[in-house]
This record gives sequence, C-alpha cells and structure tokens, in this order.
Amino acid sequence: MKIFIKNMVCGRCIAAVSAIFEEFNIKITQIALGEVEIDGEVSKTDIQLIENRLNETGFERIKDATHQLVDKIKNLIIIKIGKLDIDENFLLSKFLSVELHKDYSSLSKVFSQNENITVEQFFILQKIEKVKELLLYNEFNLTEIAGKLGYKSVQHLSSQFRSTTGFTPTEFKKLKVHNRKSLDMVQETEAKN
Repeated sequence: MKIFIKNMVCGRCIAAVSAIFEEFNIKITQIALGEVEIDGEVSKTDIQLIENRLNETGFERIKDATHQLVDKIKNLIIIKIGKLDIDENFLLSKFLSVELHKDYSSLSKVFSQNENITVEQFFILQKIEKVKELLLYNEFNLTEIAGKLGYKSVQHLSSQFRSTTGFTPTEFKKLKVHNRKSLDMVQETEAKN
C-alpha cells in the first residue's frame, strides 16, 4: 500500500515520517520524498492515527491523484535543485515530462490550477532559496553558484534574485535578517504576495 505525504522535502523529513510509522509498528518497505510504501494493508483507525500524527509534525497525507502529482512535481524540482548540477541548457519542461512520463502542458496546467503559481515560478523561487542558502554558507562564489544552478551568467542570477527578493545577492549577504523560508513554504508565501 502506498501513502502519499505532503511537505516531505529532505532527508530529515524522511526520517521523521519513518519514525511516525515505527510508532504504530507499521513496516515500511520503501520510503522516498512524498511517498511511503508499507507492507500489507492498514486499518482505517490506524490510518487516521497516522494522519493525525503526520499533521502534528507538519506533514499531510495526500489522498487524491491530482495533489499527488503536484507534490511529485515539487519534490522532483527540489531534488534537482538540491543536487546543484543544473546545466545552463536545462529545460524544466523536458525534465518533468521525462521523469513523470506525461505531457508538460498537462503537468503545467494541473500545477497552476492547484498552486496558484506556475511551475516555472515555483522553480525560480526554489532556486532563489537555494542561492540564499549558498550565499550564507560562503561555500561558493556567485559565479560558481550561477553555474551550479543553471544560470547563463552571474548577471542573470543577480537580476532574477533582485526581482524576487528586492535585493542584490551582495545586499542580501549584508542583511542582519536573511528571511529564508523552508522549502515546503516557498510557494505558499510567495504566491500570496
């Protein structure tokens, strides 16, 4: 049985969700971002208890196929950005179509209708959050960051960063409060603004 879970965006999320299933002595056969496969069936009572525990911890069970698809799109984008290996010729449309075996226009439409933001906007917001993180850690300079996140130039990165945050990357680094958002909250807060 597969259970789809919203807001699983990192390895710590996988560990937290895994611990919840262990609390209820439910054996997981496979776990990945956004989904848990369990051995056998689980009673409705146990499912409800798990859902309540997931909600307490900031997760949410996804019951319908549309929301499962949207969550898969988000997770694929977050994982891709996290790997820091986006080529400057990277095409989000091709990547998602290949990964999900679906036509990009239908994926894009479903995403926009459910999130009130386009897939491309979500991708940009996620990249900007990653840029913020990398700037604060001082591991890479701006040229290296641009290369790792698929920007054709530092100027392109800086322009997109400024239009999204209101600051240049240099100004952002100098701020005392950096206003970073958790990855699962990026689209929600940005879409409202």
